[in-house]
Amino acid sequence: MEQLKPSAANTSPLTPIALLDRAATVYGDTPSVIYEAVSFTWSDTRRRCLQLASALSSLGIRRGDVVSVVAPNIPAMYELHFAVPFAGAILNNINTRLDARTVSVILRHAESKLVFVDTASRDIVLQALSLFPENNPHRPSLILIADDVVERLTPSSTVHFKDSYEGLISKGDPNFKWLHPNSEWDPMILNYTSGTTSSPKGVVHSHRGAFVMTVDSLIDWAVPKQPVYLWTLPMFHANGWSFPWGMAAVGGTNICVRKFDAQIVFSLITRHNVTHMCGAPVVLNMLTNAPDNKPLENPVHILTAGAPPPAAVLHRTESLGFMVSHGYGLTETGGLVVSCAWKRKWNHFPAAERARLKARQGVRTCLMTEVDVVTRAGESVKRDGVTLGEVVMRGSCVMLGYLKDPEGTRKCFKNGYFYTGDVGVMHEDGYLEIKDRSKDVIISGGENLSSVEVESVLYMHPAVNEAAVVARPDEYWGETPCAFVSLQEGKVVTEKEIIEHCRKNMPKYMVPKTVAFREELPKTSTGKIQKFVLRKIAQEMGPIRDSKM
Repeated sequence: MEQLKPSAANTSPLTPIALLDRAATVYGDTPSVIYEAVSFTWSDTRRRCLQLASALSSLGIRRGDVVSVVAPNIPAMYELHFAVPFAGAILNNINTRLDARTVSVILRHAESKLVFVDTASRDIVLQALSLFPENNPHRPSLILIADDVVERLTPSSTVHFKDSYEGLISKGDPNFKWLHPNSEWDPMILNYTSGTTSSPKGVVHSHRGAFVMTVDSLIDWAVPKQPVYLWTLPMFHANGWSFPWGMAAVGGTNICVRKFDAQIVFSLITRHNVTHMCGAPVVLNMLTNAPDNKPLENPVHILTAGAPPPAAVLHRTESLGFMVSHGYGLTETGGLVVSCAWKRKWNHFPAAERARLKARQGVRTCLMTEVDVVTRAGESVKRDGVTLGEVVMRGSCVMLGYLKDPEGTRKCFKNGYFYTGDVGVMHEDGYLEIKDRSKDVIISGGENLSSVEVESVLYMHPAVNEAAVVARPDEYWGETPCAFVSLQEGKVVTEKEIIEHCRKNMPKYMVPKTVAFREELPKTSTGKIQKFVLRKIAQEMGPIRDSKM
C-alpha cells in the first residue's frame, strides 16, 4: 500500500469553471442564459467565455491578476464567472450599491488590472478612479458593458473606456485553451465583506473551495437537472452563493434580471416556468406584499439566508406556493454551509411551530467538515438552546484568508477552526441558531452592516458627543440602523441634519432610518456603552413601516 502515491492521473486540481465544458457537451443546444430578448445556449456561453478569456490574455491579463466587475445580474456578469478564471485571473465582484469612495478603496486595495463596468455604474466608477492618487501605478483599464435597456451608447459615453464588452468578445479566439489552475489552492475569487472603511476585508477563495461550495450547495438544496433559476440574489453577494457554477453543473437556465421588482419577478416566474430562486428575507417580504400577488401555478423553491425569516413572512410566502429553505453562511465560506435540514415529521406540526423550526440556521451541510458553538475556552457549549457561544467551523470551502491582512487572518483562524464572530446557541437536536452578531452587525436587506462603521461617521459630526447604533425592526428591509446620539453641551441639531450628514459620508443603505437623542447613553462601570439596553429600546419602538431606500 505504501507504494501507492498521488500521480498526475489522480490529482487533477478541482475547479468549478471546468463544469462549463461539460455543460456545453451535455446541454449544448438548451438555453443557458435569458435576459430580456437575449437568449444563449450552453454552447454559446462556452464559446463566448473562451473568446472573452482569449481577449483578456491579449490585453496582458496574466495568472494572479485581479479583474473587477461592477454589474447587476446580467449575462455579462454570469459569463465573467467563467471567463476571468479561464484566463488565470482572479474575479472580484463589487457591490453596485457602494458609493464612489468605497469603490475606489476596493480597486486600490485589490490592485485591479481591469474593471468591467455596467453602463448604469459608469459614473460611479469614473468618479472612483478620479479619487486615485495621480502617481498610483495600479490605475485599472475599463471595459464598458453596454445595455440598450438602460441607455443607447454615444461616442461621449465610451471615451474613458478601453473597449466594450461585446467588442472584446468579438476579438477573442473561440478555440482558446483556457488556463487550468496549477494547484487547486490557487486563488480564484476575491470578495469584500466590507468596503466602507479605509481597510476593507478582502476574502480570497481558492478553486478548490469554490468547487466544494458549488457541489455542496447543489446536494444540500437537492437541485435537479435542468432547473430554471431566476437571479433574484445578486451575483456580487458571495458569487451568488456559488450558483453561477452550479447551474452549469446541472444544465440549468439562468433567468437574469437587472433589478428586483416583485411584479417583474412574478411575471418572469410565469413566463419562464421558474423552479428555483434565492434571496434574503427582504425578498420574501417584497413578494408577499406585492399588491397583485396570487398563488403560483407551480411550486417554486426559494432559498433564503442573511437573517432568520420572520414566522409571519414564512407563512405568507409558503401560502403563495413558494417552498422555502433556510441556511447560513458568510463571505468567508463562499456560500451556505449550514442549512435547516427539514424533517418529515415536522410537516405535521402547527404552522407557528414549523416556522419557528425553519427560522433556525440548522446543521452543517454534507461537505462541511464541522460546525460548532464554543465557549471562550474553545469548548463546545451545552446543547440546551440557551448557552451562548461563538460559531466556529472548518471545511474545504473556508477562505484562504484576508488579502494583505495576515493579522486579521490569524485572529479568525484559531485552534484549527474559522471563528466567525457570530454568537449562537446549539439546540438539543444539534441544530444551530444564531442569536446575535459580535461587532453588532445589522442585517438589512441581505447586506451586513457594521454598527461600528456607522458610528464612526456619526462621530464625525461636530455636534455629536456619543453615538451607538443598533438594529431596529423594519417591515421592508428586515432590520435598519437605529442611531442613539447624545450631543455636546450647547449644541443643537435635528434628526434630519444627522441623517443628511450620514448620507454624505456613507452608502445609502447604511444610513440610519432612526435617530434618537439622549442626554447620555447608558454605560457600564468601565464606561462602555450598554448596547443591550439600546437594543431593547429599539425593539420597543416597533418596526418601521413603508421603509424605502
